Amino acid sequence: MKALILEGPGKLTVGTQPALIPRPEEVLLRVQLVGLCGSDLNSFRGKNPLISYPRILGHEIAAIVEDAGHAKDLLPSGTNVTLLPYTHCGKCASCLRNRPNACECNQTLGVQRDGALTEYISVPAAKIMRGNLSRKELCLVEPLTVGFHAVARGRVTANDTVAILGCGGVGLGAVAAASFTGAITIAIDVDDRKLEIARKAGAQICINSQMHDCHEALREATRGSGPDVFIEAIGLPQTFRLAVEEVAFAGRVVYIGYAKEPVAYETRLFVQKELDIFGSRNALPQDFHTVIQMLEAKRFPVEDAVSMTVDFKEAPQVMAQWAANPSSYSKIMVAMQEQ
Repeated sequence: MKALILEGPGKLTVGTQPALIPRPEEVLLRVQLVGLCGSDLNSFRGKNPLISYPRILGHEIAAIVEDAGHAKDLLPSGTNVTLLPYTHCGKCASCLRNRPNACECNQTLGVQRDGALTEYISVPAAKIMRGNLSRKELCLVEPLTVGFHAVARGRVTANDTVAILGCGGVGLGAVAAASFTGAITIAIDVDDRKLEIARKAGAQICINSQMHDCHEALREATRGSGPDVFIEAIGLPQTFRLAVEEVAFAGRVVYIGYAKEPVAYETRLFVQKELDIFGSRNALPQDFHTVIQMLEAKRFPVEDAVSMTVDFKEAPQVMAQWAANPSSYSKIMVAMQEQ
């Protein structure tokens, strides 16, 4: 079967893989669309420390049930689905606390194990999610869940004002989640195009931090107190610090981004403001269910959020173009079947 294989940094090739034989508890899926995200780009550029080569990328998936085996009554052939691309051991501290998204032994499709940029994949039936959604919407479920999980980690309610710093794919999910919860939602970015999509996703206030003083804009938007919750979705030392500096007293900070170098803090603010500071990783099944509900309610600008859909044979060239100019695309989807 055909597959896109990342042989090493900068080398994505069209190749083949042996035909799959599903295990008894697994479902055979015919892959339709695969979304590419920042971690895929980092893998292509050789900057993802978690990946080994060669690797088949892809964990944002829309697929069709080809053969559900023992689960055929629940998942008839032809059903459109997406899936949770993570594994969990069930034994580590995270799993025992019912937080398998942070499993110490997690293996994500397309990173620690081969992913979905191939004709067929076989996955446990328990990992499959379905909804009354188009294939493009199904392909957006997983990347949106990461932002939804961050909002859940921040215990956001309709009484909160939430600032999201960074309106890429993950940050856009946090914007949509905060808005879906009913919170006053502030989107912050340096790209007006991304901010416009964030507005369509539910942000009531948009701040271009290159054009405006972020501190003054946030104080004006929150009557001088700062946002109740500040979600950081970029991963730079200065944005890590900004979240702590700008969040309200007794506020909550949620970090999704990974800073790639040490961060120096004025830790006085941790204590003086009595902050709750959270990390947020991957997503839980309930986050997937909430995203599906939001998409079924047509509360997200799907067409605006997807830059382009390409045939799998075009993917190596497009990935190289994206690596050369990362800001030129938001979400790329790869069609693994004839459309």
